[in-house]
Amino acid sequence: MADNELEIVDQGAKKKKLMMLIALVVVLAGAGGGYFFFMGSDTPAASAEVTAEGGAAGDGTPVVQGTALYVQLPRPFVFNVAGLSRDRLVQIRVQLMVRGSANQALALKNIPLIESALLATFSSANADELISATGKEELKNKALIDLQNAMLDVVGSVVIAEVLFTGFVMQ
Repeated sequence: MADNELEIVDQGAKKKKLMMLIALVVVLAGAGGGYFFFMGSDTPAASAEVTAEGGAAGDGTPVVQGTALYVQLPRPFVFNVAGLSRDRLVQIRVQLMVRGSANQALALKNIPLIESALLATFSSANADELISATGKEELKNKALIDLQNAMLDVVGSVVIAEVLFTGFVMQ
């Protein structure tokens, strides 16, 4: 080949190889992310459970035991509450957060007790208090305490870690 002749380089082939390499990296990263997402992490923090007792030193710090699980109550709670100007109809959908599968099984086994305790707490509320976010939060806290006491009396342990309102309608 002479010095003054041009050499033609196929730029299209280089771009194809580069695009294939980028696509391969994206697919591998997606597969790794999908594996991590579906299989979860095996670190202790991902499967932490907190008990009601204090830490090893008794200083009030949580003790790690298992995972948080949720129990959805089968029906919404529908009840009347008194207010200063008028009575109101309230509907609340509730889920319970429990710690560990043993507590989940206990909660599912005691649904009638749970529903009874929650209905008694909810129906003792005041409509004027339930209008505000603070009033709803106070009702959730009272429901948690009442429910934990009821479960403690029957089962011998607290069982429920949190009461969650997943729907709240007041008319």
